Amino acid sequence: MTLRHHEKLFLSGPAGRLQALYQAGEPGRPAVVICHPHPQYGGTMNNKVVYWMGRAFEDMGCTVLRFNFRGVEQSEGEWDDGVGEADDAAAALEWLHARAADSALWQAGFSFGCLAGLKAAHKDKRVERMFAVAPAVNLWSFDFLNDERRPVTVVSGTADEIVPFDAVRAWCDGHAAVRLHAISGAGHFFPAHMDQMMAALVSED
Repeated sequence: MTLRHHEKLFLSGPAGRLQALYQAGEPGRPAVVICHPHPQYGGTMNNKVVYWMGRAFEDMGCTVLRFNFRGVEQSEGEWDDGVGEADDAAAALEWLHARAADSALWQAGFSFGCLAGLKAAHKDKRVERMFAVAPAVNLWSFDFLNDERRPVTVVSGTADEIVPFDAVRAWCDGHAAVRLHAISGAGHFFPAHMDQMMAALVSED
């Protein structure tokens, strides 16, 4: 497996600087912002699922930006109940678009990161595709996506102990732009199904 040398950097966010990791990709390939799970439950950009999501996109040749929400590790600011975190995601999209202006802009998130990331992406019409791994539709409203027409890929484990699969499936069924990939037997953090999660995430089906 290829060793990655991620660039450590800080980007300007609405509540101060945001700690980030950047991996340049191949010319012409998409650029992806990835948002991490809930900060108040230990979520950071180095979460295992977020790391392997990044690897899946990097293996495609994509440029990838992971970052810490406000108040996490070396990122400035304080937890803002998802509102400010969506603004952080918007700032990350803005930074990546400037850094990789010739690349298609994509957005991805895991668990809570789906909420913040998808909110930002929904408002940013430069984003062409969205990706949500284990979106916590049982904990927060995703009604802001009701009129979304751009493609949204959702990956969910059928044995998710935090976000019930039936809730995710029901939500996906109500959105024409959403494509659900179910990972049989997988839990919320995909401990024994990471390869399947990665393959589903970047599947063209």
